Amino acid sequence: MLFNTLQFAVFLAIVFSLYIILRNKFRAQNLMLLVASYIFYGAWDWRFLSLLFISTVIDYFCAIKISDAPNERTRKIFIFLTVGSNLVILGFFKYFGFFVSSMTALLNHFGLNVSAPVLNIVLPVGISFYTFQSMSYTLDVYNKKLEPTRSLPDFALYVSYFPQLVAGPIERATHLLPQVLKPRIMTREGFYEGSYLIFWGLFEKVFIADNLAKIADPIFSASAPYAGINVLIGVYAFAFQILCDFDGYSNIARGLGKIMGFDIMVNFNLPYFSTNPGEFWKRWHISLSTWLKDYLYIPLGGNRHGSFMTYRNLAITMLLGGLWHGAQWTFVIWGAYHGILLIVYRLIKPLLKYLPQYGEKGGFVIKCVNMFIFFHLVCLGWLMFRAQSFGQFKDMLMSLFVNFKFVSENPLGLEIYWLCFFIALLVLIQVWQYIKNDLMVLYRSNAVIKTVVYVIMMLALTLYGVTNGQEFIYFRF
Repeated sequence: MLFNTLQFAVFLAIVFSLYIILRNKFRAQNLMLLVASYIFYGAWDWRFLSLLFISTVIDYFCAIKISDAPNERTRKIFIFLTVGSNLVILGFFKYFGFFVSSMTALLNHFGLNVSAPVLNIVLPVGISFYTFQSMSYTLDVYNKKLEPTRSLPDFALYVSYFPQLVAGPIERATHLLPQVLKPRIMTREGFYEGSYLIFWGLFEKVFIADNLAKIADPIFSASAPYAGINVLIGVYAFAFQILCDFDGYSNIARGLGKIMGFDIMVNFNLPYFSTNPGEFWKRWHISLSTWLKDYLYIPLGGNRHGSFMTYRNLAITMLLGGLWHGAQWTFVIWGAYHGILLIVYRLIKPLLKYLPQYGEKGGFVIKCVNMFIFFHLVCLGWLMFRAQSFGQFKDMLMSLFVNFKFVSENPLGLEIYWLCFFIALLVLIQVWQYIKNDLMVLYRSNAVIKTVVYVIMMLALTLYGVTNGQEFIYFRF
């Protein structure tokens, strides 16, 4: 069930109506939301409800056992059991085919004639998100940051709450679970804010992301040789497509939460205004980057044991972060690339203080230049991420840096026009958000400005919105 479909609109109308009817009975609200969340998830494939339920039950009981354990050895047994179970389920459904095919190719390369077993494994939608969310709960209980809940239905709702179930944000139990365990307060302001976020998220997805896909997809579906200008347009289009697709989903999820009295975390904070890789990962997919930092990077040692170990920990974290996105070598390369950017930035950061200072105006210009440069470093990463194979990435990279051509098989001016057309309003609003340091600046603006922008958005959606319910990119991860 997709947010950008009539089917979901009907589903939401029913769920929200029941939620209001049960507003003075939050336990009944929780049970209703739990049933609704399972219906929502089962709409893709009811068979995968069993995986969601198994993961939930294992983590629920193991967390209680960890909390009640008489000694550290017992605590470790149950944390290994719960983390191991989740990783085995995730690994089988998401990575089995990848590792088997990679190992088969490696053995065949060395002259061993091996054939890979054929298993038609379907990737359950959202498995990476709810697995990490559920694991964070047991890890926080193990680290004594959280007391386990004794109510299985409440914990199940925390894991499966439908607005952010299949593509995040990856909520921590320390933030979302207390909201499940107590009555929510629905306010008029929360309803208005939530409605704005839903509207803005749908605009990002239906008008911007899905239209940019029509520019990017044909370029990445074509075969070599590539014209450099086409590749550049395709990368720019994909950079804004993936931002608006994923940020759009996150905003809709936050909006749906707000209208019900839930507070769901911000997952994107103007990432393309970053001037360095450290800042980028504080702004992009914040729920994943903080998860990796807290549950992988810091347990590995973080930056506590010298420069070499810090660089090692960064490399491991970003490699696994890339692999989290999917079972492809391009994702691993993308993760390694961002690990290298983080390491190089740490190496040169002490030298940056020796650069000349140019005052307030000069500093602003330098900052804009840094944003421009780093945005293109991010775009280079998106080329790795979007490429269908390592071979395509290499060919496209060559077309950009070795044999760049302005010749295009398609009307070049028209492609550039549509690219600018679809991102123009986004860029203007994000510049405004950045200057004011407020993601809700449009919502908080005066009535005249809001009315003008809302009318423009409605016209854009009406005239150019992609209305056939395109899937969100991160459903594949």
